Amino acid sequence: MLRYRPRARRGVDGRIFGSGVNGLNGVNGLSTSQDGRLDAFHEQLTLAGGDRVWAHAPTMVDAPLVDASFVGAPLIGPPPPTASAPPTPSAVPRQGPTRAEARRAAKRRRAFVADPENLKLSRLVPRALVVAFLAGGTTAFVAHDKAVRLEVDGTPRTLHTFADDVTELLEQEGVTVGAHDRVSPDPGAGLDHGDEVVVQYGRPVTLTLDGVRHRVWTTADTVAGALREFGIRAEGAHLSAARSTRIARTGLTLTVRTERAVTFMADGQERTLRTNAATVQEALAEAGITLHGQDTTSVAPASFPRDGQTISVMRITDTREVREEAVPYAVERSEDPALFRGTEVVERAGRNGVRRVTYTVRTVNGVRQKPRRTAEELVHLPESRVVRTGTRQRPDSVAGADGLNWSGLAACESGGRADAVDPSGTYGGLYQFDTQTWQSLGGSGRPQDAPAAEQTYRAKKLYVQRGASPWPHCGRRLTG
Repeated sequence: MLRYRPRARRGVDGRIFGSGVNGLNGVNGLSTSQDGRLDAFHEQLTLAGGDRVWAHAPTMVDAPLVDASFVGAPLIGPPPPTASAPPTPSAVPRQGPTRAEARRAAKRRRAFVADPENLKLSRLVPRALVVAFLAGGTTAFVAHDKAVRLEVDGTPRTLHTFADDVTELLEQEGVTVGAHDRVSPDPGAGLDHGDEVVVQYGRPVTLTLDGVRHRVWTTADTVAGALREFGIRAEGAHLSAARSTRIARTGLTLTVRTERAVTFMADGQERTLRTNAATVQEALAEAGITLHGQDTTSVAPASFPRDGQTISVMRITDTREVREEAVPYAVERSEDPALFRGTEVVERAGRNGVRRVTYTVRTVNGVRQKPRRTAEELVHLPESRVVRTGTRQRPDSVAGADGLNWSGLAACESGGRADAVDPSGTYGGLYQFDTQTWQSLGGSGRPQDAPAAEQTYRAKKLYVQRGASPWPHCGRRLTG
């Protein structure tokens, strides 16, 4: 139930309107400005529950309720001129509406305010404006919000973010990446609704691959994933850790021996096998080849067998040989002033000693190697040779024999060779002396061992004693 309670208004001339029973300025609470037009009206309605509602000047909602005769016409003053009644040229003081017109207007206003539907509409208009304002802000808010999927080291989650790129998203989520970590897409890439960002942390691996040690990094979290990332063929390989072993952020030590093809040449046969053995010795055992005694291989048995490597097995046998070898004697010389210079006399012949030597002879795959001396002992000591050397000045000539052709005689007897010896071994030297004749002339030792000048000197002495008869076939060369 609604009760109408007019509110007093003060006009331009200071009079209070709406103080009557109906709350009007003579006519139901209307007030005018100085130009005589309708200024405004406010009426306070009190609901049955005690709430108060202010009735105000007509709005877009109120407009249809205004009588057509009031639209665009002043409420005070004479009615607008018509064709049948031209306007009076003289000024007429403005008058307010009649009492009947004011009652009808007030009645229409009360009917409008009393309608619950109209009251409800008047309340909804400002609320609609607020909702429209909030809707615009919400639209902008939603336009910048993105739903993305972030997976960090295998743990996924979906979140909402206002980040523009991957780097900003990681900073907002407190995800720190290092030089060995992998981010997909790249950290500088833009971020759109529905994108997926994957972060994989790097893990250090101390990898010994086929005997060679490496320090590498991987983003895989298992041994199997790391092998795939490194491009290592794991089929037939030996692994120090199972493929399913997880790799912690602190890293892992891993030894991998891949399967390799190794060829052995042994006992005249060729054998090829695939193995992941750590040493040549292990590969030999897998091939069924046994080493005996001094047997070995062309590479060290403890070395790592390489893929495609050919290894020879060497069968070795060692034998011992004992040999007796001569030990050369020394020569002891002394000077003898009784002998002509250049003349040597051997007082004692030298004799070699005997040494017993032990050799080890190695045979490799049936081939004899160079003997190796391993021991020796002296069986007989050598005896030195004693020689006297002349220091006496040799005479320049022999009277009666200097003018003869001694070079012609030497050429005929020995071919001009001072060390010549005849086939029987009896005669020697330039002039083919026998040892007895040579020593009778003052020579020592054998004539073929004496200098050429001494031999010529002794031949001249022999000629003085016996003439050319010692040389029956070549003697005539002396004078020819």
